Amino acid sequence: MVTTVGTESTLPKLVKNLLLLEHDAIAAYEQVIARLDNPAYKQQIASFKGDHDRHVQELTQMANQLGTDAPMEGDMKQLLTTGKVAMASIMGDGAILQAMRSNEEDTVTAYERASAHSEAPAEVRQVFERALQDEKRHRAWMMETSQAA
Repeated sequence: MVTTVGTESTLPKLVKNLLLLEHDAIAAYEQVIARLDNPAYKQQIASFKGDHDRHVQELTQMANQLGTDAPMEGDMKQLLTTGKVAMASIMGDGAILQAMRSNEEDTVTAYERASAHSEAPAEVRQVFERALQDEKRHRAWMMETSQAA
């Protein structure tokens, strides 16, 4: 799935769409935790989900400061992110992690764009940059671990 998040013309729209993306990611993480067999993988994924929970808190605070709606759940894209995980579960932990790695590609792309958004002041860009580093770390772990699983 290729995301358009990060191409919004205004900062409030960007924050709202990042929140939708984060809620979709959290739903996928919940699916992964329920479907993985390896307890160590489950623990690591739960830690990553915690990063996404923190992103939602930070983005919600940002949305409130900007006076824009802060979505409390994902959108229709959630069916794609969770559906990939459900289908991959048939093939085991490696396939599940590979499906999640592809989901992480979207969040990495979104935060790369957000970090360079022309309307984002320095303190907002710092929040986006921290989230980007989290997403890159998630993606790298999933890529490495899915190959070993």
